[in-house]
Amino acid sequence: MRLKAICMLSFACSSLLGSLAVLAMEEGGPAIPDWPCFRGDAELKGVAAAVLPERLELLWTHETGKTTVSSPIIAQGLVFIGCDDYGLHAIDLESGEKRWVFKTEDIIEAPPFYHDGIVYVGSSDFRLYAVDAKSGEIRFKFETEDKILGGANAWTGPDDKARILVGSYDSRLYCLDAGSGEKLWEYLTDNFVNGTPAVSGGKVLFGGCDAVLHVVDAATGGEVKRQPMGEAAHIAGSVAVEQGLAYFGHYGNEFVCVDSGDGSTKWKFASGDQAFFSSPAIAEDRVLVGGRDRKLHCLKKSDGTEIWSFTTRKRLDSSPVIAGDKVVLGSGDGRLHLLKLEDGAEIWSYEIGQTLSTPAVAGEHVVIAAADGRVYAFGPAETKLPSALSDKDR
Repeated sequence: MRLKAICMLSFACSSLLGSLAVLAMEEGGPAIPDWPCFRGDAELKGVAAAVLPERLELLWTHETGKTTVSSPIIAQGLVFIGCDDYGLHAIDLESGEKRWVFKTEDIIEAPPFYHDGIVYVGSSDFRLYAVDAKSGEIRFKFETEDKILGGANAWTGPDDKARILVGSYDSRLYCLDAGSGEKLWEYLTDNFVNGTPAVSGGKVLFGGCDAVLHVVDAATGGEVKRQPMGEAAHIAGSVAVEQGLAYFGHYGNEFVCVDSGDGSTKWKFASGDQAFFSSPAIAEDRVLVGGRDRKLHCLKKSDGTEIWSFTTRKRLDSSPVIAGDKVVLGSGDGRLHLLKLEDGAEIWSYEIGQTLSTPAVAGEHVVIAAADGRVYAFGPAETKLPSALSDKDR
């Protein structure tokens, strides 16, 4: 199938899903959680069911008051994000106004995770918190032995009970009961666990500072595969999974595709002596990842050959999001970019001026956080919504 046809089909599907989400919100029904976790879905593929125009407009900005390192998520008509003010912030997606703030005891760098009415977020105070999405009231907290910088994920077993999975700098991956926070199992690695764990086919996949790809049984916590990637191959980002193949970059200056079954490396891509901290996005025939060489790389999914690259002015540690035939990218140079998936041509950009997070993309909205302590929401000009700040404050 030709790329043009693939993009048209993807765009049509995105249009339908995006329209359903908007319709549910307009009719007062339950809003669809369009971007409930760091990379949009359990496999962390970084693909949004979204309908984006050729040009975006700033809808609103929301000031948290402190530097923001966390990346936002979108669920039930709300934006959730952690902040250096120790708070988990809930912001109205339409207006940009504060709904509530839940305070922890240290900064929150981890992206939140939404599941079944609860927002789960890790803090540098060594705890994972479960907070009611509507009220901001605590449901439970679970204490680890070090800070939590990665997002959580969920797996539902044959018993229909949901489990929450999260890694910690105490070198462990934890599995908790989603309702009570009771620890069901833990899995020990040899160093910090940085990213969000991916969940696919009853297995949990993640890497860490031990330079190993870990594949763990989601039900028992038992080791399925423990694949070393090389002495210097510390894995700072999250692993994306599709059909048993794991895609990720590492500190050993390579981006790789690894078979999660036998641990074999299918292909690898290197760009000089620069590391990869970004998490990838997976399209029909290609995979995209940002590098510390200041480039967004678009690679053939089959063999890792580069199709195109897009150069920014500073390193790319944030992760791209694919939305139909477009790519949304926040850069370390303070610019939000909209690119063509086909060839990487820039369609539109907006200069914020501060290092940007990984964006959340849902419906016609793009939400991104900046190091200036503000959250920015973008959308089509014709649906511009009231801003939480005056023009002079921007």
